[in-house]
Amino acid sequence: MSAWVDGWATAVGQQPLGRQEEQALLRASREVAHRVERKATPLVAFLLGLDVAGRVAAGEGRDAAIAAAIAELERRLPEAGPDAG
Repeated sequence: MSAWVDGWATAVGQQPLGRQEEQALLRASREVAHRVERKATPLVAFLLGLDVAGRVAAGEGRDAAIAAAIAELERRLPEAGPDAG
């Protein structure tokens, strides 16, 4: 999967994801799928990407922008149910 994702990133003129970025984004996606709804995951991922792009355009570094966008997402997620995980 990573090789394909790296190729896609390069094809669209983006730097491939680092291991920590990949893990943080997958963890955030998992939380959305389990705490909101699975079909919301790609929509939230798209919006998360827009948030990161806006932060980077405003001068924030990519790593910091990803961390801040994920932190904001996590603050807005509903509480995990007893069977979440």
